[in-house]
Amino acid sequence: MKINSILFMKKTLLPFALFFTIATIAQEVGDDQLGSWHMYFGTNKISDKYSIHTEGQLRYYEQAKNFNQLLLRTGLNYHINPDAIVTAGYAYISTDPTFEDFRILGGDALVEDSNIKEHRIFQQLILKNKVGQFGFEHRYRLEQRFINDEGFGGKDTQHRARYRLQVTLPLTDIFFLNFYDEIFLNLQDRVYGQNRLYGALGVNVTDNLSVQAGYLKNHFPTANFDRLQIGVFYNPDLRKKK
Repeated sequence: MKINSILFMKKTLLPFALFFTIATIAQEVGDDQLGSWHMYFGTNKISDKYSIHTEGQLRYYEQAKNFNQLLLRTGLNYHINPDAIVTAGYAYISTDPTFEDFRILGGDALVEDSNIKEHRIFQQLILKNKVGQFGFEHRYRLEQRFINDEGFGGKDTQHRARYRLQVTLPLTDIFFLNFYDEIFLNLQDRVYGQNRLYGALGVNVTDNLSVQAGYLKNHFPTANFDRLQIGVFYNPDLRKKK
């Protein structure tokens, strides 16, 4: 029994710890605070082929304080089969790009209370497959972003492509590990936008409810941000019972 426990730690917990060790190697950091993202995701089944995506996120420069961003997203999913889903949807994003003790420079003057509001349309394809115990998910997303910067009074339209590779490893019927890496590519100006590297421990609370607690390294061309994440995933079946 003791030998089996040691082998379990080597195969699962040690790679998980190694991931975080590599991910937290110091680079150029965007701020000296460990921020947090608080997230909800839902896939609400309304028929055999269709479901509604619901999502809400609160992002902070520090732990649940010093507001950074509100993100609300919804979309209509069409389930081609259990391993392929296409989605079209809309997102609203409100961003305060300032730190608590920092103000954006606008020309020669300080622009206080700068706020950026964005309306976003997106299309995506999700493909799933399994290799042994590992579950793989490939997410391809296109975004059309309509941005209004209230601080500078400017409006802009941008286009972006995203690809996320996610890997899930069940440890037991209740606990699992989840990892992903996602790259953002701008379709105008400088191509590279950002990269997100994530790892988490998940808990299956019920058949359609799970919780994840993890760490995100958000890498931009000129800065990195470290974020703790708490995510709630709730996928109810809203189809009428026969």
